[in-house]
Amino acid sequence: MLKFLSIRDFVLVESLDLDFAPGMTMLTGETGAGKSILVDALSLVLGDRAESGVVRNGAKRAEISAEFELANLPAVQAWLAEMGLDAEAACLLRRTVEAEGRSRAFINGSAVTLAQLRELGEQLVDIHGQHAHHALLKTSVQRELLDEFAGAQAEAAQVAKAWQAWQKAIKRLKSAREQAGARLLEREGLEAALAEVGPLLEDLRAWDEMLAEHGRQAHMSSLIEASAQLLAGLEDEEDGVLRRLGRLHSLMQEMLEKDASLVEEKSLLEAALNDLEESRHGLRRYADRLSLDPERLAELDRRMAEVHRVSRKHKLSTAELLERHAEWLERLDQLAADDDIEALEADVAQAEKSYLASARNLSGMRQKAGRALADTVNQAMAELSLADGRFEVRLMPCEPQSHGLEEVVFLVASHATLQPGPLDKVASGGELSRISLAIQTALSGQAGVPTLIFDEVDVGIGGAVAEAVGRRLAQVAHKRQVLVVTHLPQVAAHGRQHLRVSKIAGTDKVISQVTPLGGEERVMEIARMLGGQEITETTLMHAREMLEKAGSGKAAGRNKAMRREA
Repeated sequence: MLKFLSIRDFVLVESLDLDFAPGMTMLTGETGAGKSILVDALSLVLGDRAESGVVRNGAKRAEISAEFELANLPAVQAWLAEMGLDAEAACLLRRTVEAEGRSRAFINGSAVTLAQLRELGEQLVDIHGQHAHHALLKTSVQRELLDEFAGAQAEAAQVAKAWQAWQKAIKRLKSAREQAGARLLEREGLEAALAEVGPLLEDLRAWDEMLAEHGRQAHMSSLIEASAQLLAGLEDEEDGVLRRLGRLHSLMQEMLEKDASLVEEKSLLEAALNDLEESRHGLRRYADRLSLDPERLAELDRRMAEVHRVSRKHKLSTAELLERHAEWLERLDQLAADDDIEALEADVAQAEKSYLASARNLSGMRQKAGRALADTVNQAMAELSLADGRFEVRLMPCEPQSHGLEEVVFLVASHATLQPGPLDKVASGGELSRISLAIQTALSGQAGVPTLIFDEVDVGIGGAVAEAVGRRLAQVAHKRQVLVVTHLPQVAAHGRQHLRVSKIAGTDKVISQVTPLGGEERVMEIARMLGGQEITETTLMHAREMLEKAGSGKAAGRNKAMRREA
């Protein structure tokens, strides 16, 4: 669950540190005070896109940190370990946004990518926005919600993947049938090019060696002459370098017998003499191998000329010609495969079979989950003063699609005597909000995400319905940590922790602050929400009664949230 949130220089917040408790926490305050700013800050540290406009005016950067308790979250701990991040009992997420828009993300002090931060955030917090009920009208959203309730996201992804493979096989078969003539022309061209380059493959692979040998043969006369001169200079009995060094070595030996300090110089001279001797042997072997071979030179000229001719024809270097030959062979194999219509038809049939198997499995999961979701939502609707209504999940068979073999449609009847119809045709604004809340809380009961945030999802609701919404959220809070941004006192009264957001205008700036409420402070806030700025004794009595009825009056007094503002 979320334990701690720290915000610095974010929108209207200059400095804020908040501790959060288990159960349900309420965020209330006047319109525009900055309640949703806290949700936005939390969304940012969970991986949402950052913009430079979130940095408070006059500040260099915004920084948000959130600490989460990882008890009973082995999957999250395993993910952290897999990513090479410290997997302790708590996890610290941090996000900074520079004034120019650049942002950085950290998990447990280690820099991470935004995708990693978002992936972890999705395992820790689920945020339901105030306009979620509008998205609920889209059939794609309804399908995704059912798959989420069924725990079938992986199966839905597999169906989409199998669909793509099937369509790719169909496209290849169609192309093979339509482009037989073009493939024939291409194949003939490739075969001609391969026939021309094939005999040159050995020379292409040994091209560097051929160049070196050709250079030697072209300069063979000068190489033989130069070798003879070098050997004569080394081996001449009277004036050769080896003979002269030998005499110098004898002179050095005589000097060494008179002065032992010349031992190092004698060694150096001996080393030079040995090196020259090795060089003489090597040159002798080299000279013995040299022989003028006009026929070999002519053969090399012919072979190299043929390589140059083919290279120029194809406008490729010798190295590129060798690479292209391998590509032509591969392409020829591909063309042969494309000409095998029977094999391509078999590929299509196999891809279709795989798709249908995956899609039918997904359909079965959707059928089972659709009944369970309808039962859960109908129960929630009864609690939300929609007892006469009925919610259905209908699977409408359709032609195979990337999402499966059916369209998922949410239907609702506002009265038991009426036939269910599409949400956008039957439900009013207030009913749609309540149905959306019922679905969201149903999904929340299934998901393993430990912290749920509801950002003004109770818009358009009031009176007894609002009290029912509060009770419904409180039920969810028995299993999850729940944070609720609300304007409704009937909802706020059900919170275990209550935070009031207010805006303070100074001489040169406007900032938002958050104050933990307990005891009479909370009574005053509920009274303000009931009666506006003018609070009467009647309003206060009504507020106390509301808190006592909700059973959260004593819990409010135990609120241990802390607020430290700059």
